[in-house]
Amino acid sequence: MGKINVFDTTLRDGEQSAGVNLNFEEKLEIARQLERLNVDIIEAGFPASSPGDFRSVKAIADTIKGCSVTGLSRSVKKDIDAAWEALKGGVEPRLHVFIATSPIHMKHKLKKTPDEVVEAAVQSVRYAAKYFPHIQWSAEDACRSDLDFLVRIIKEVIDAGASVINIPDTVGYITPREIGEIFSYLKNNVPNIDKAILSTHCHDDLGMAVANSLSAVEHGAGQVECTINGIGERAGNASLEEIAVALKIRGDYYNAETRLKLNEIKRTSSLVSKLTGMVVPGNKAIVGANAFAHESGIHQDGVLKEKTTYEIITPELVGVTSNRMVLGKHSGRHAFKEKVKELGYNVKEEELNRLFAAFKDLADKKKEVTEDDIFALLTEERVASSVAYYKVEQLQVNYGTNNIPTATITLKTPEGEELQEAATGSGSVEAIYNTLERMIESPVKLLDYRIQSVSGGRDALAEVYVKVKFKEVETSGRGTANDVLEASAKAYVNAINRVLNRKSKEECSETVQL
Repeated sequence: MGKINVFDTTLRDGEQSAGVNLNFEEKLEIARQLERLNVDIIEAGFPASSPGDFRSVKAIADTIKGCSVTGLSRSVKKDIDAAWEALKGGVEPRLHVFIATSPIHMKHKLKKTPDEVVEAAVQSVRYAAKYFPHIQWSAEDACRSDLDFLVRIIKEVIDAGASVINIPDTVGYITPREIGEIFSYLKNNVPNIDKAILSTHCHDDLGMAVANSLSAVEHGAGQVECTINGIGERAGNASLEEIAVALKIRGDYYNAETRLKLNEIKRTSSLVSKLTGMVVPGNKAIVGANAFAHESGIHQDGVLKEKTTYEIITPELVGVTSNRMVLGKHSGRHAFKEKVKELGYNVKEEELNRLFAAFKDLADKKKEVTEDDIFALLTEERVASSVAYYKVEQLQVNYGTNNIPTATITLKTPEGEELQEAATGSGSVEAIYNTLERMIESPVKLLDYRIQSVSGGRDALAEVYVKVKFKEVETSGRGTANDVLEASAKAYVNAINRVLNRKSKEECSETVQL
């Protein structure tokens, strides 16, 4: 079986999804889970793009020990220098440097001749080789590039020190047959291709990203670039979980495997979905809520007699388990700590104390506390603590079919001051948001509002996701609670806090620079 490296770009290309805005702690949380999933390479961001991205890439590189961490760079020295400063503390620092190679990009975007593009690519790789032990070079828009020009530039960058050559379908234009032909052509015509690994990076504009990635593997790719849940710019990227499970289930056909711990897939998918606010569709392959559901009577009958009649993938393979009760209101602190460890989390004593208090409060309200509930508590705690500013202390909503909904809210400020206000609305949620907007004393535009339950049952935890525009910044917020209205208030305040925290950090940064 051939070994396929998995290059996860959820934190770079995935975060470019419209409306996604991960903060420092959220990126680190996802990186830790990707390490548990056992991906080979984590693309943590674009260090030169902003101080925030530099900080998060550096923290991830310094923290993650089980896989290589990389950062994106244009073919310019200052980008490469920034990437080295961010990545040099990692266990296996590598650079991902790119330049466009298609005629349309060279002419209209770069305004360079083919010779100038080759020169820029070679110089950047040669310069990066002074620092980085591993260099990946990407030909942006490769699938719309001239093949003979690709052969020429790939040979030159390999000679300059590139050990991975990435062939991206940047705009999701290619078909499976065509991308297979490209990889075969490069394997047969680049004279020094044996000194590098070929990689594939496909976008999903025509819905063929996974199929194209698998075709590339068939024709010589030794690395696939993908994201969790297939998130990414425009229609997204190739879905990691779909590629990984396809290689596992159809190993007889592809004769290739990854080192992924497939039973971590569902948890990774859930974490990314929660933190990005991008809900996984029910019919999504591998991780959708209906991926292992059987509605048809014929299907149900077949599965009861022999699972393989209609199930080619077992739920357990990807970490899908039943929501059995794991802990209850009589469970102690030690048992709770062990369950948190079992879920793969290492928490400090102070954080454990807060989590245990939240767990005991939940256990008093909810008959059965499941792993999904504890996972939601962990996520909620880390999300809330990472953007603490305002805190909802009290919430009361008066509602009746013949009455005007009224919300009364008490907020606590960072200084410990308590603010109280009341307002009405056409519904309970609007009343809550009108009240909060009045307290914040600045216009807030609600762009999106979604709600879902963590698990089944009347006492299930509610998760609310909002997207708002506040102080000219679009951001998202999340909240979890037993009560839908409390979760709605938490999500709204979380979104406001994210903007205020960011503004505060920007002001501090400006003060330091002056």
